[in-house]
Amino acid sequence: MKANKWTMALAGAIVMMTLGSIYSWSLFTQPLIAAFGWSNTTTTLAFGLAIFFVGIGAVMGGRWQDRVGPRRVTLTGVALWSGGNILMGLGLPAFDAWWMYLTYSVVGGLGVGMAYVTPVATVVKWFRDNRGLAGGIVVMGFGLGAAAYNLIVKSLPSFTAAATAATDYAKAMAAASASHQVFDARSFMLAPEHVQAVMQVFVVSGFVFMIAGGLAAWYLTSPPARRAADHPAADDERSFGTREMLRTPQFYLLWLMLFVNVSAGILLIGNALPIMQELVGMRPQTAAEIFAGVALFNAFGRIVWGSVSDSIGRKAAFVLLFGIQAVAFMIIDDLHNGVDLAAAFALVLLCFGGGFGIMPSFCADYFGTKHLGVNYGLLLTAWGTAGLVSPAFSAVIKDATGSFAGALAPIAFLLMLATILPLITRKPGTGGRGPGRNIEMQSKAVTLDPLCPKEA
Repeated sequence: MKANKWTMALAGAIVMMTLGSIYSWSLFTQPLIAAFGWSNTTTTLAFGLAIFFVGIGAVMGGRWQDRVGPRRVTLTGVALWSGGNILMGLGLPAFDAWWMYLTYSVVGGLGVGMAYVTPVATVVKWFRDNRGLAGGIVVMGFGLGAAAYNLIVKSLPSFTAAATAATDYAKAMAAASASHQVFDARSFMLAPEHVQAVMQVFVVSGFVFMIAGGLAAWYLTSPPARRAADHPAADDERSFGTREMLRTPQFYLLWLMLFVNVSAGILLIGNALPIMQELVGMRPQTAAEIFAGVALFNAFGRIVWGSVSDSIGRKAAFVLLFGIQAVAFMIIDDLHNGVDLAAAFALVLLCFGGGFGIMPSFCADYFGTKHLGVNYGLLLTAWGTAGLVSPAFSAVIKDATGSFAGALAPIAFLLMLATILPLITRKPGTGGRGPGRNIEMQSKAVTLDPLCPKEA
């Protein structure tokens, strides 16, 4: 294939699809609890830590990419993510929860972060006039990957049997708690063949990710230098070094916007299947099928909202994202019909994905593309932080009350407050009394910042 912006977008989207399965973690929470007798907090912490290290990996990958280009960084990230899955499946039964945290959460999470930031930063540079569309196309692959992975895994007879046995475990534990009896976990824990079926999913997944993601990553490359002459002054006048960006209030406002949006979406993604079973009483296979369909809205939201933000502006788009999600979270606890609950989930995931579709172009608009890799990587620490905080919060609520309902209202309130953030954000260097007036000329200076390496 000839290298152009559309083939770059396709390659980036394929890489993202191999990474998106991290959002399918809720498929494994109940089987892992039933396999090893763990609590919700134990399994949710694995997901939270993984997303936290995604943020760290994004910073590492973004900084490295600005020096060596996208291919080497993306290949490394794909290898780490694949290896984390393989090692978890091979060693978890022998080494207990700490092995899960080390392999899936730390190694795998770092890999996802490194492989995530590079295609985004690269493709946005290829699309100068439609940055929202470009970012949306690439990160749409992340959501599609989660949806496809859900459909594939739930169709595996061996995994379905393990998930059904895990549901029996959960029901027995709930019944024992309701009757104030001691729960005999050993009597309901998964049989060895069910545990092996779950572990095999991780191992096989790792090899598939390595092959598909590696081939797509090999194709990624930065746009030719001659393209910089298309708009000779545009990027140079607005490109911020990393330390320059960190001195602006705009960076922290964008960080908070992404943090809130991720906190809301992660709460549902990380606990989607248990919430569906709790509110509607669905069988695990039915819940997995419905969530696989709903997860498509996470993918579509990335390209839809990315394109919308090109038309109405990034700030207006984020106000709508927060408002829609706030309403959805306020009503979810009152929904006990599968169709209604799926519709509310779809709205949240549409907006959750939309935040990732908008934010790369938001960062490029405000801070330029010259150092977009490391700059956007730093913004993605909001994703990592929210990924640690939100699942931990929901797990504590679940273990303390037996229900996820108590976590929904605080998230709705947080989203309502967050609608203020886009309204008070001003582009750096726009003059007036908005944030950034004092730095409007900084981007014209020669940067000696060691965090912003010279381009090759």
